[in-house]
Amino acid sequence: MSTAARDASQSNIFRSMKDITFEQTISHQCGVTMNDSVEARAIAEFMGLKPNVIVTYQPAMIRIDGSGKLIFKMDEISEYLGREMTAETFEVNSSTHYGRMVRIDDNTVILFGNMDEMFEYIE
Repeated sequence: MSTAARDASQSNIFRSMKDITFEQTISHQCGVTMNDSVEARAIAEFMGLKPNVIVTYQPAMIRIDGSGKLIFKMDEISEYLGREMTAETFEVNSSTHYGRMVRIDDNTVILFGNMDEMFEYIE
């Protein structure tokens, strides 16, 4: 892992209250907070390779944030991790999320920031 990836000041989603502007807009942001673990680090490192994904490391947690949607493919994460990652293990490592989380199948979990896009996946 590179030093920049560990440095929380780089692409950090956390802001000081003095730097926050409140607007009546929809951000279409989504993300997941994971307890720091071997699996969570592998997921974060892998997802950090994707465009428009921001990974923030804190002492006991890892945040993965994106715009629009975040697609977590268990087979891709498994290959990166070097052992099987299941959707169940992914969910156990996720302490919280924002956006709408939809488990498409045993291989795919998607977080949607755009609620309209999520509707095609639910009945």
